[in-house]
Amino acid sequence: MAERPAPEGLRYPWEVPPTGSEAIEVAPGVLWMRLPLPMKLDHVNVYALDEGDSWTIIDTGFSSKKSKAIWTEIMAGPLEGRPVSRVVVTHHHPDHIGLAGWFQTVHGAQLVTTRTAWLTARMLTLDIQDAPNAESLAFYRSAGMETGIYDKRAGERPFNFADIVDPLPLGYLRIKQGDTIQMGGRTWDIHMGNGHAPEHATFWSRDDNLVIAGDQILPSISPNVGVYATEPMADPIGEWLEACERLALLGRADHLVLGGHKVPFTGLPKRMSMLIDNHHGALKRLLAYIDTPKTAGEVFAPLFKRAIGEGEYGLALVEAFAHLSHLHQEGLATRTTREDGAWLYQRKG
Repeated sequence: MAERPAPEGLRYPWEVPPTGSEAIEVAPGVLWMRLPLPMKLDHVNVYALDEGDSWTIIDTGFSSKKSKAIWTEIMAGPLEGRPVSRVVVTHHHPDHIGLAGWFQTVHGAQLVTTRTAWLTARMLTLDIQDAPNAESLAFYRSAGMETGIYDKRAGERPFNFADIVDPLPLGYLRIKQGDTIQMGGRTWDIHMGNGHAPEHATFWSRDDNLVIAGDQILPSISPNVGVYATEPMADPIGEWLEACERLALLGRADHLVLGGHKVPFTGLPKRMSMLIDNHHGALKRLLAYIDTPKTAGEVFAPLFKRAIGEGEYGLALVEAFAHLSHLHQEGLATRTTREDGAWLYQRKG
């Protein structure tokens, strides 16, 4: 499926993405592939960098029989039967780290990622629950989750990270802010993003115009930025804006940005200003809307400006909560508790 036309200042060099086990060479020795996802955002981009006798891959897709079968076809086809020696994971989300453990144990690859990504992913793969925990249910109530959706979640087995992420064995190579890494005959500077995922790695080539951005910088959508029961007073919106403003200083118009979703693009300075402005605009609309007290579940309309279906409800709720909590923590809104445990946010003054 072709992407929508690029906004002014952005360009999409490839209108049609790869499918199945196909690969598109986006730069010398750099291949772009896609793995399917069973959700509205139905794909994740993965990349392979030619190391001569082997390959480094960037991100992996979910753990599933289908994903493993596609990877087996990719390795026999576009990767020419040469082994995957290294898996570099941008952040801990399942569509990016799902098969890292499989590549380690079955294919002998080395895992390279940030400490936060590895610790979080390994903890979550070991945290298997057959029933919703009390903390998650209390968090849903505090966000003002719709009663019907709450009752459904309270009565069913919750999503477990391990459902779609292979076990992660002990051992990985840590990368951190300011490091460099050699991949595909290039030297890459490593800069950390935040907000969508903590300590999210991005890679900036010193030798040409490539940027591997994961989900930190996407061309036509904004990544989900949410608060969860694990850290209910987190401020990912503040972290997201700080990271965007910092990374924007690195961007050049000729950079070819290889993101985790949608298609590669150029026009990075324009896109960074759009991402920053979009969130400031959302916060401004939200602040105007909470002239009377509102829960996170009641502010979808001004925040997203479109209908939210049940399949998107969970991600929308945690993002709405994040925006309201940011306004509260910035001193722009008050927060009080309703009788049912939901937080009510209201603009100050």
